Amino acid sequence: MTGSPAVLFTVNGRQALGPRSGAGLSAVTVNGEVVPIPAIAAEARNHVAAGRGRREAWEAAANALAIRTLLLQEARRRGLAPTPRQVGPDRHETDEEAAIRALLEQDIDVPAPDEQAVRAEWARDPDRFRSPPLWEVAHILCACTPTDAAGMAEACARASAITAQLRDDPQAFGRIARSQSDCGSRSAGGVLGQIGPGDTVPEFEAAIRALSRGEITPDPVPTRHGWHVIRLDAVAEGRRLPFEAVKGPLAEAMEKSAWARAAQGVVRRLAAEADITGVRLNTDTENGTRHAGRPA
Repeated sequence: MTGSPAVLFTVNGRQALGPRSGAGLSAVTVNGEVVPIPAIAAEARNHVAAGRGRREAWEAAANALAIRTLLLQEARRRGLAPTPRQVGPDRHETDEEAAIRALLEQDIDVPAPDEQAVRAEWARDPDRFRSPPLWEVAHILCACTPTDAAGMAEACARASAITAQLRDDPQAFGRIARSQSDCGSRSAGGVLGQIGPGDTVPEFEAAIRALSRGEITPDPVPTRHGWHVIRLDAVAEGRRLPFEAVKGPLAEAMEKSAWARAAQGVVRRLAAEADITGVRLNTDTENGTRHAGRPA
């Protein structure tokens, strides 16, 4: 019905107000226990921050908390006493996280993969395992503050004019950098030297990866520092790593993946026996178990 004031979410039969929408989101229940709407809203904010739309974020949050509720119900049924562990500097599990971990530890026994299995996974596509590339890069920065719309427009216009000038005279890059760049690298003609993945902001790195050797960005690249005109001077592609170099990390990744699949199996089994309404439970997600972590 259009014009309804809100969408109802229910957990195990109880109704609660959800986000305003005409799209017909429904209520969610799990074995009679209601997931508090404020909790869904708080979880949904995490999904919105990850780039999901409002409706999709709300559904993902409801799904995650339904799974979490299901696991906590089973932990209580078994009488598992939570014993929170330290999981980082000044960070301990909550009682709920510890209870879910205890449940999963009780139900999951994933052996470490043997060397033959690890080698077979590596041999399936050895090119997946490479050392990071290195780029030799120069840039011209037209600095501005992202919150200053007028300053952004002015800096973009400067960078666009420089880009147009370099299309006609690429050899002028160093001279223009020395006279117009707002970066400390201006004294070196804009040369930044060798950089690798993660050394710059994501937008800058993405622009580098799109360039061929000797190429200049066809349009200015915006980052939080301003507008950049970027030139890729050289690239050293990462070399393929031998099996011995990746054996340990690959074995750990395989074990974590196997543990995640086993955790999803626990959720599927519990969901098959549960009374869940108002959400199409997606048991292929790790959202409901992500705080528990893989047992050490």
